[in-house]
Amino acid sequence: MDVRNCKQCSKLFNYIGSPICPECTKKAEDKFDEVKQYIYDHPKCGMQEVATEMEVSVAQIRKWLKEERLSFSEDSEIALNCEKCGKRILTGRFCKLCKESMANQLSSMYKKEEPKIKIEKKKTENKMRFLDNE
Repeated sequence: MDVRNCKQCSKLFNYIGSPICPECTKKAEDKFDEVKQYIYDHPKCGMQEVATEMEVSVAQIRKWLKEERLSFSEDSEIALNCEKCGKRILTGRFCKLCKESMANQLSSMYKKEEPKIKIEKKKTENKMRFLDNE
């Protein structure tokens, strides 16, 4: 059993993979739901406005955007840039074309060419054969 201190509240908890305890994780998820509802109700709001009104950091909002958990409307002033080509995107790290390109590159990298085996048949004469019993 791995016991650690929570990065946010410093309480001890059983570490399962997240550096924060289940209580703080629940609070963060509740805050995420509130932010998501606020963005839904105010589609043209800015990132700073959301951060101020919802008492959450701009860095946290950017993190949710990059994780593709949040998305703003097309007419919103909020946008991210694709990390590969720099194109304006609303959510995630890469634009659709760059995602497809990377997926194709990965799939072609691991695609193995099947070896071409030629089976040659020996010409045999029609004769009787005996097995050696030794």
